[in-house]
Amino acid sequence: MNYETHVTGDVPATMIDEDAPRRRRWLLIGVIALVMVAIAAWISMHGGKEADGAAAGGAQVPVVTVFSPGQSTVQRTVSATGSLAARVEMPVGVVGEGGEVSRVLAQPGDWVRAGQVLAVVERSVQTEQSRSLAANIEVARADAKLAQAQLDRAKALVGRGFISQADIDQRTATRDAANARVNVAIAQLAEQNARNGRLDIRAPAAGLVLTRTVEPGQIIGSGSGVLFRLAKGGEMEMLAQVSEGDLAALRVGNSATVTPVGGTAQVAGRIWQLSPVVDPQNRQGRARIAIPYTPAIRPGGFASAVIVAGSGVAPLLPEAAVMSDDKGKNYVYVVNARNVVERRDVTVGQVSDAGVSILSGIDGRERIVATAGAFLNPGEKVKPEPAKAP
Repeated sequence: MNYETHVTGDVPATMIDEDAPRRRRWLLIGVIALVMVAIAAWISMHGGKEADGAAAGGAQVPVVTVFSPGQSTVQRTVSATGSLAARVEMPVGVVGEGGEVSRVLAQPGDWVRAGQVLAVVERSVQTEQSRSLAANIEVARADAKLAQAQLDRAKALVGRGFISQADIDQRTATRDAANARVNVAIAQLAEQNARNGRLDIRAPAAGLVLTRTVEPGQIIGSGSGVLFRLAKGGEMEMLAQVSEGDLAALRVGNSATVTPVGGTAQVAGRIWQLSPVVDPQNRQGRARIAIPYTPAIRPGGFASAVIVAGSGVAPLLPEAAVMSDDKGKNYVYVVNARNVVERRDVTVGQVSDAGVSILSGIDGRERIVATAGAFLNPGEKVKPEPAKAP
């Protein structure tokens, strides 16, 4: 017996895998999760490195301010200190026989003219002597007048034979002697008047009275010493002490500014004399600076001076741009064309309120690090930023 088996298009339920779609879904979810984990890991690794690199790059490439100073006209100055004094000091003392001082007519700080009386000496005895000599002149003139009259009468009688020529000669000699006695008396009076005039203490020239060491009632004589000190014309000077090297750079006529200690007044002056020798002990010389009189200038005081020794052209840098190492060498930092820091040793010249002049080491066309140079190292790469104009 034959049996035919018929197979229809439907698959029996027992033969269909109902878990396959679920497994595919979970498999897809797992793949997606792995991809996301991988991406997160990559971002974590590379992102951290980039951040670290950026931080490291920021530390290695700092931003610095640079500028090119160019060339500026710089005055070379020499600083010095010294004492103040009268340029020409005139000591005044007794030139006559002296005596008792009756009046003092000048005080320190007074301006006097040439020949002005500074002090008067009592002269009652000398005055009487002058009167006596003046009277002697009148006596001598009377004698001379009488001798002349006698001579004239004798000449009138000589022609009649009453008077000899010898008598005429004798009377002529008498007349001449009487005239000579008149001249002697006049000279003696002039001498006495000159002595009386020398009793007064007078200013030898116009100027400023600096000191006075005489008082009314004081007895003065040839050994009394200096009674007054005068500054001729009121002219003052500063005796500036300068080093041997600076002295060689100075010239007569160099201008200077003198500032007395304890004041703010500044007085302009000029060098009028330079010391031809140098003190072997301190290796210093003297520059004498002539200055006009002002109330701030007091002889015997102390002052400082800034002397202009000349001028030149040099780069001028702010003090913050110039540094020095432990050996005392001065240097600056220069940023080259590759933005790398280079050290340049320089020679510092004049230091003033305007800045520091550089004598050698740079020519002014370089890019100089203006600030923060102490935090840089040679060979370090930087990001230069031009300084803003003031």
